[in-house]
Amino acid sequence: MIRFFADPALVRLFPWLAGLFGLLLGSFYSVCAHRYVVGQSIVLPPSHCPACGHRLSWWELIPLLGYVLARGRCASCGVRIPIGYPLLEIVSAAWAALVALKYGPTPLFLVLLAVGGLFIVASAIDLRTFLLPNRLTYPAAVLGIAAGWLTPGVGLPLALYGAGGGFAVFWLLSWGYRNLRGVDGLGGGDVKLMLAIGGMCGAVGLPLAILMGSVAALVCSPFFLFGGKGKKSAIPIPFGPFLCFGAMAQVLLGANALARLLS
Repeated sequence: MIRFFADPALVRLFPWLAGLFGLLLGSFYSVCAHRYVVGQSIVLPPSHCPACGHRLSWWELIPLLGYVLARGRCASCGVRIPIGYPLLEIVSAAWAALVALKYGPTPLFLVLLAVGGLFIVASAIDLRTFLLPNRLTYPAAVLGIAAGWLTPGVGLPLALYGAGGGFAVFWLLSWGYRNLRGVDGLGGGDVKLMLAIGGMCGAVGLPLAILMGSVAALVCSPFFLFGGKGKKSAIPIPFGPFLCFGAMAQVLLGANALARLLS
């Protein structure tokens, strides 16, 4: 696998640097997700408090640390800052650091960083709107197949088989549920998302990715079913974030994780 540099000291330092970079990206991902939901440009206006319009100071813009220093509240109006902002930053930092630790300073790291970023933003949007935008799922599909192509143990043929197979299986599940029950069981965004997930995991890794995503969704389902208040809710469960989790976990475990698990 091609490496951008091979100096042992730099290689050891790389995951830490990647984690810091991921933290910065996570701040940007938070802005992208929030502004997509509220219908604002990601460029203008400058970063501000959604409640009072206060333009954020330089120290408030420091990823994670700004949230801690502000004690989780706007410095101007005191409105609580949603915990989702620092959580996205932490997830982004963890993803960047773990991918750097697994694959090192390689082209695969850059592609997986990009795919993971799209997954993080798409998941944040799906959790709030139950929608996965095409402007995220389509680029993710291209990058996902590219990631599978570069991943040891996957390669282009298995990446294409995984993308096509994942899409076909979820399309059939969606079609069958709609015809049997008369309502949508899987959103179209979930079906399109499988192009990226199948591509990056490959045909061999796809079953474990779906399994891990499904288990995660099952574990978290009480929160959605009862709305976190003990009262049953009719709100559907967004499956996209859990599928993304399964795919990202599969990538970190490696292409042959399922074979190792069964052996």
